[in-house]
Amino acid sequence: MVDTTTKWNVRLFVVCLAALSVSLPIAWISLAKVLLFVLGLVYLITSHWTRHRDTALQRLWTTYAVLGSMVVFAFSLLWTDADMESALYSLVKHAKLMGILLVVYFVRTVHEARMGLLFYAGGQGFLLLSSWLLFVGIPVPWVADTATGNVVFSTYLDQSIMLAAAAAVFWHLRQDGLWPRWLGAAAALLALANALLLLEGRTGYLVALTTLTMGLVWAMPRRFRLVTLVVSPLVVLMGLLLVSAQVQERVTKIVSESVNYSKSQQVAAEDSSGWRLNAWRRSLQAIDAKPFNGHGVGAWTPAVKQFEDSKTATRLFGEGNHSNPHQEYLLWGVELGVGGLILLVALMACMARDALRFPDNIQRATLSVLAAMAVACLFNSTLYDDWIGDFFCISLGLLLAAGVRSTPHTSLP
Repeated sequence: MVDTTTKWNVRLFVVCLAALSVSLPIAWISLAKVLLFVLGLVYLITSHWTRHRDTALQRLWTTYAVLGSMVVFAFSLLWTDADMESALYSLVKHAKLMGILLVVYFVRTVHEARMGLLFYAGGQGFLLLSSWLLFVGIPVPWVADTATGNVVFSTYLDQSIMLAAAAAVFWHLRQDGLWPRWLGAAAALLALANALLLLEGRTGYLVALTTLTMGLVWAMPRRFRLVTLVVSPLVVLMGLLLVSAQVQERVTKIVSESVNYSKSQQVAAEDSSGWRLNAWRRSLQAIDAKPFNGHGVGAWTPAVKQFEDSKTATRLFGEGNHSNPHQEYLLWGVELGVGGLILLVALMACMARDALRFPDNIQRATLSVLAAMAVACLFNSTLYDDWIGDFFCISLGLLLAAGVRSTPHTSLP
C-alpha cells in the first residue's frame, strides 16, 4: 500500500499540474486530465478499502448537480439519435465536469488549496506576460506561430475568456496573502486590458465586462450597488467604442452580420454571427421537435441537420456529427430536452449556492468566475469545448476546494 506521505505528494502534484496546465498547450491539459481521472479512480478505490471518508464533496450541492447531470447524459445513450461512436465521444467531453469534483476530492487542506491556486495564478500570469511581450514586439521562444497576434497557445477566443475570468481571481484573492495586493491589482488590470484591447474575442469583451462590473459592484457601498450594476458596463462599453478601433470594428461586424442573416436567412462565408444565429434557430426547432427527452447525447448535429438541405447542412456543420451550436444552454436543450436547459441552470445555481457559504474573498472570486462562465455559455459551448471547458472546470474546482476547506462544517449544507 502507498504510504500517506507519498499519497499526499501525488495528490498535490496532480492538483498543481492540473492548475498549471490550463495555461499551457492542449497536450499538457490532456496529460493532467488523464492523471486527474485515473488517479482519482485509484484514490476512490483505496479510500473505500481503507474506510477513509472525506465529507467535503458531500457538503457541496455542486456534487449532486454534477453527478446528476452525468447520469442523465449517460441514460440518454438509450435513445440518442447519434451513432454510438459520436454519442460516446460527446459523453466523454461532457464528463470533464467530473474534474470539478476530483479537484475538490484531491484537495484535503487549506494549504493544498492555496498551493493549487498559486500554480493556477502562476500559469495565468505566465500566459498574460507572454501575450504582453508579443504585443511590444519582444520574441517569445515558446510561441511557435507569431502570426496569431498576441495569442500565446490557444485562440484569441479562449485566451480572452480565460484572462478575463482569471482577472477576478487575481483581484478578489489579493487580500488573502497568496500574492501581494499590488501584484493582484496589477495582474487583474493587465488581464482585463489584454482581453479588451489586445484581443478581438467578442465573447471575451462580454466576459471582461462581467468580471469588471462585479468587482466594481462589490467595491461600492450597498446603496450604490444596483446603480453600479446597471451603469458601469454601459460606461465601460461606450468608452471602449470611443477609444478602440478594434472594438468598434468587432461590434459593427456583429450588427451587420446579424442584420444580413435576419433579412436573407442565409449564412455567408466567414459570417460567424450569422452562423450562430442559424445554429440557434435550428437548435430551437430541434428542441421543439423533442422537448421532453431531447435527441440524446451527441445528437446535436444530426438533430439540426434535418432542418437544412443536405448540401447546406454539410457546408455549415461539417461531414460528421461533431459540431455544436456555440451555445451551451441550447446544446443541453437539444440533447436532453427542456429538462437539459433546467439542469444546466440548476448546476450553476448549485455552485452559486455553495459559494455563498464561503469567506468573502473566495465567495466573490467563485461567483465572478461562475458568472464569466454563464456569460461565455451564451455564445459558445463553453463547458463542452476542450481547453476553455477544462479551464473553467479546474478554476471552479480550485475555488470550491478552497472555500469548502476554509469553512467550518456547521455552516455548510
